[in-house]
Amino acid sequence: MSSSSQRRAYGALGLSTLAFTACFALWMQNGVLVTYLSEQGTFSFDEVEIGWLLGVPVLTGSILRLPVGLLSDRYGGRKVFSAVLLAAALGAFLLSRAQGFWGFLVGSLGFGVAGTSFAVGVAYTSAWFPKERQGTALGIFGAGNAGSAVATLLTPWMLEVFTAGGADPEGWRAVPLVYAALMVIVALAFALLAGTPPREARSGVALREQLTVLRSARVWRFGLYYFLVFGCFVALAQWLV
Repeated sequence: MSSSSQRRAYGALGLSTLAFTACFALWMQNGVLVTYLSEQGTFSFDEVEIGWLLGVPVLTGSILRLPVGLLSDRYGGRKVFSAVLLAAALGAFLLSRAQGFWGFLVGSLGFGVAGTSFAVGVAYTSAWFPKERQGTALGIFGAGNAGSAVATLLTPWMLEVFTAGGADPEGWRAVPLVYAALMVIVALAFALLAGTPPREARSGVALREQLTVLRSARVWRFGLYYFLVFGCFVALAQWLV
């Protein structure tokens, strides 16, 4: 790689890692937010409703990874990643307007799309680097999982500040708005600065041909590994809060 290509690749890696961190922080915010609102009596969610509100964003991000991955193959990671960030921002905005369980559920479904950022980011990041360096690059990108820690550490502090220590219960609505603003800023930065990788392959094949990969037992086996390892991490990140 030439020095200019390296700079562009490292810049794209930094932006994609930042975007993934922001997405993961938003994706995990309900673990803190729903718990706080229930304990403060702002909403009278029962145990089943709390379970749904914690699980729905994760479910959205998981189910939509395949179609978002297909879109990335067809339209490129930069465009799709930017769209994911903006869609998640819209979901966070809707969450800030929730008046009850169903409003909260709709907002959670919306910002849950942030969970698809992993599928987009892996393909986008790896396209910038030769095969012998892709493992390192993806390891750096994967560190964006630290967004879950960001949400766990910063969201309680923001709730304390925006609600004036509980004196203004409705102040919680500023928290998802902060996340929404963050996603819009990162989306604009990503769309304008990330660039298109030189080795990014755009898929021109039919959808049926793209889905033939699902016939491979190896795909399902690795999916099982991912379910056990990453799924347990996400479950603990949500429920331990």
